Amino acid sequence: MNYRTLGKTGFKISDVSLGTWQLGGKWGAPFDQQVATATLEAAVAEGVTFFDTADGYQDGNSERTVGAFLKTHPEVHYTTKIGRKEGPLSLAHFQPAALDRYIDDSLKNMQTDALDLVLLHCPPMQAYYDPEIFWHLDQLKQAGKIRNYGVSVERVEEAIKALDYDVSAVEIIFNMFRLRPSKLFFDLAQKANVGILARVPLASGLLSGKYTADTQFAPTDQRSNNRNGELFDKGETFSGVDYLTGVKAAQVLKTRLKTDNLAALALRWCLMFPAVSAVIPGASNPTQITRNIDASDLPALTHEQMGIVQDVYDDYLKKPVDYLW
Repeated sequence: MNYRTLGKTGFKISDVSLGTWQLGGKWGAPFDQQVATATLEAAVAEGVTFFDTADGYQDGNSERTVGAFLKTHPEVHYTTKIGRKEGPLSLAHFQPAALDRYIDDSLKNMQTDALDLVLLHCPPMQAYYDPEIFWHLDQLKQAGKIRNYGVSVERVEEAIKALDYDVSAVEIIFNMFRLRPSKLFFDLAQKANVGILARVPLASGLLSGKYTADTQFAPTDQRSNNRNGELFDKGETFSGVDYLTGVKAAQVLKTRLKTDNLAALALRWCLMFPAVSAVIPGASNPTQITRNIDASDLPALTHEQMGIVQDVYDDYLKKPVDYLW
């Protein structure tokens, strides 16, 4: 495992960390506390030192499990995201009174007096033009309730606007199917010493290269019920890529990159960008941890391999993905 610094936080974190959206209950399945704890244990055993959670994941069970786990693993840092557990998402969820309530709930869930890093969970664009929101986060930091804050975003433009404030980190969708952040945002973030967490790094599993036109997903799985943005921004499901187009593009990548382990290579590709502090693939059970962390020790991609990824993006994905996010 290799380690990088997460922007202004100063935290040294594993470059392959852990997203906990699926913790203890894969893609909408019932939460299993025993499996969740075993997954966290497996991650730390492999050198993972950073967890990404949110107040709405698994009805708060993700936060509670991570918080309890950290009692005996103080070396692990984390972020939790707030503002999205009460739908439908609106600007009201990011006003100071709401933020206070969410922060207090997360402090209780995680059994702590101060949160390592709090991210606003995909606020609407108008939130970035409401400085009172970010000034209130400054006050919460000064009061000692949070140590750092940042944002989790849908679009590059939101990430860029967030740099107007004292953010320590930005979480953004970045993968082989979503190249635009590296063109417009990464240099700006590095100059501002803002860490980048690459979320949805496997494009909801498409970049495993294992899906086919016939693959079926459960009705409760967002890969079934959010393909067109029915529940939230469609860019979070398959990175906004049309499913059949994504299946084809993944197969082309496997062929041209000559790999049977596209998932690990896709994670390693994200780490080719020095601005990326960590990728945060999810894992719903311990066996998936090893699959993810293998990427940290893969050799760097060659210039030719990086060019192949760009070519496949340009040929299959740039229109309309590049123009939407």
